[in-house]
Amino acid sequence: MQLTVARVSKAHGLKGEVALDVRTDDPETRLAIGEQLQTVPAGVGPLTVTHSREHQGRWLVTFAEVTGRTAAEELRGTELVVEQDASDEEDAWYPHELEGLRVELEDGTVVGKVITLEYQPAHEALLIEESLPDGGTARTLIPFVLAIVPVVDVAGGRVVLSPPGGLLARDADAAVVDRADDVDVADREDD
Repeated sequence: MQLTVARVSKAHGLKGEVALDVRTDDPETRLAIGEQLQTVPAGVGPLTVTHSREHQGRWLVTFAEVTGRTAAEELRGTELVVEQDASDEEDAWYPHELEGLRVELEDGTVVGKVITLEYQPAHEALLIEESLPDGGTARTLIPFVLAIVPVVDVAGGRVVLSPPGGLLARDADAAVVDRADDVDVADREDD
């Protein structure tokens, strides 16, 4: 199974360096000089790292096969991937390990299945296909944090959710929305 290490976001400078959106916990190893990375689309690679550095919170990399800004711009959106079977870390999973897992509530109610793991700015999120009571489906993003996803049982083929009210489409009526514009006009006049 291919694991995405990073995605090329844009060219950086004039000499072929690219900025990456990193998707690995170990960029120092995955982007080390001499590392050869496969690509999606496959026709672009493989690419060999000749220089890598972290600059202002972003990884910048130069590849032997890419010379100049024009060639670097053509890499925009390319995924850098490696072959990986399963995570050897406790409490760490690759997207392919989670895809297709049954999604249950703590009481055992099946609510859908995992489509994929998405990388968000604050933390990862599970994208699930939720089965609705009316027979329809909905795609729902679930923050992949321990408080909401307390159990990940890959061997058992399931994840267990403990969602706050309104997080799932099936219980949207339970959502509590507190907006400043909902304040009663009389309350404002009393201040």
